[in-house]
Amino acid sequence: MRLTVGIALLVSILAFAAPAHAQVITVGPDSVLVPVPDTATEDDNSFFLSKWNRPAKAALFSAIVPGLGQAYNKSYWKLPIIYATGGVLGYFLISHHNNYQDYRQALLIRLDGDENTRDKYADSNIYGEQRLNGTANLRRARDFYRRNRDLTILLSIGAYGLQVAEAYVHAHMKEFDISDNLTLKVQPDVMHVPTQLSYTPGLRLTLYTKK
Repeated sequence: MRLTVGIALLVSILAFAAPAHAQVITVGPDSVLVPVPDTATEDDNSFFLSKWNRPAKAALFSAIVPGLGQAYNKSYWKLPIIYATGGVLGYFLISHHNNYQDYRQALLIRLDGDENTRDKYADSNIYGEQRLNGTANLRRARDFYRRNRDLTILLSIGAYGLQVAEAYVHAHMKEFDISDNLTLKVQPDVMHVPTQLSYTPGLRLTLYTKK
């Protein structure tokens, strides 16, 4: 009896000490054993950008850092153009904004109704208080620099979007098939204009594929 209990205890210890390589799920006596691995699959560990195509990556990089998409496309010669454009736009943006704030503050001081305060352009030959249309000129100067500042902001947004689009298109064109099986033929042609009942010269572009 003691021998039987000892053997049962030894078997139980060995069973718990054995390493488990997989979990086994059982539903019933006739169920199928399904191993469940403990480690994550390769797809779960993959970086999310690995599923993006090249044009999408280039556009994302340029959206994060201007010019980074061009560097990703190995178009390094475009980087000076991008940053020179950004530098010029940034310079004019700051300059127009500072001038706008300057004229705006001067106009507020002049129109505050306090005779003890004088703006910096009170004795100016163009914006002076005693000059004809001096205050109107001051107001026009304020509006001029405000308009130019807003226009520079729009141009900066356009330049930013343009370099993102350029990175995307360039990366897409690098994946375009330019093998010998494709032929592009350009030839002059005369095209009919239905709305004018006439003909006009033009160019016909024909893309041939060789099988």
